[in-house]
Amino acid sequence: MARIAAGLLLRGTHPVHGVWRGRGSDGRSGYWQCLPASPTAAYRGVVSKAELNAEIRDFLSTRRARITPEQAGLPAYGGNRRVKGLRREEVAMLAGVSVDYYVRMERGGLAGASESVLNALAEALRLDEAERDHLFALARESGAHSAQRKRATPTAVRPAVQQVLDAMADAPAWVRNGRHDIVAMNQLARALYSPVLAAPRRPANTTRFVYLNSEAAREFFVDYDRIANDAAAMLRLEAGKNPGDKALIELVGELSTRSELFRRRWAQHDVKFHRSGQKRLRHPVVGQLDLDFESMELPSAPGLTMNVYTAATGTPSADGLKLLASWAASQEHLPTEAAAAPTA
Repeated sequence: MARIAAGLLLRGTHPVHGVWRGRGSDGRSGYWQCLPASPTAAYRGVVSKAELNAEIRDFLSTRRARITPEQAGLPAYGGNRRVKGLRREEVAMLAGVSVDYYVRMERGGLAGASESVLNALAEALRLDEAERDHLFALARESGAHSAQRKRATPTAVRPAVQQVLDAMADAPAWVRNGRHDIVAMNQLARALYSPVLAAPRRPANTTRFVYLNSEAAREFFVDYDRIANDAAAMLRLEAGKNPGDKALIELVGELSTRSELFRRRWAQHDVKFHRSGQKRLRHPVVGQLDLDFESMELPSAPGLTMNVYTAATGTPSADGLKLLASWAASQEHLPTEAAAAPTA
């Protein structure tokens, strides 16, 4: 049972108090779950109207700060600018709105903003596809904050989805939800992600592994810094889409309290889609695997994403996957998404 305790953690000038989560049934030691003492969404995701306004403010101001006048095709008027990036009036001019209107938007007033205004703002701030999606999600939440129905985050798959995973016997395939909980895997994915599944805590969560088991994660992910950046950006994108997810709020709070690296990445307000790419993994049994991946949202299960890894034919990584499959077949007890491997 959680016991309430006083704690203080600073993010800039925003103090954060917390509650102590005591030792659980899995034997883990306790940890601080931070709770903002001021209306900021930096750790918790967006819940209250004040937090939503703060999230909009921080997102727009950080996007504005990264663009120089030269990049926007505007005169810089000397080198003594006190503002990093674009001024509010410059963004307003680029977006074709009044300065007062943009100031209201940056303070959280996205409610009622038309699609054309949001598109113009996205163009002015040079938002990519994921950032544009995040902006529109924040606007939707702002316009219907009190009445919007929150969708439940899936924690399991239908039997037919598991059958699809199992049918891909030669490719590691697994399903995650928006919180990055692993909800289903095939046997080859369990073997590939055995370092992630080694900890007893369930549901296994890839972002928790990246930030709170960083020594093992740095060994497993060859490109650890990029993976860590992507994980935080994907989680923030989910927070904009599903701000009422209490488990997501708790996850972000735990990560923020226990990982300085996550706090820094979260404060950047970056968002990102994760649809395809390459991952280099250093497996403890078969060595390094250079894999391509495709991520596909499941139309029949909104909120779930299937990830499939492959290796180019004839490459050492393709041979490594075959070796991994042989190793997995020889193991009596592999850790799974449901439970860690039993101890002797």
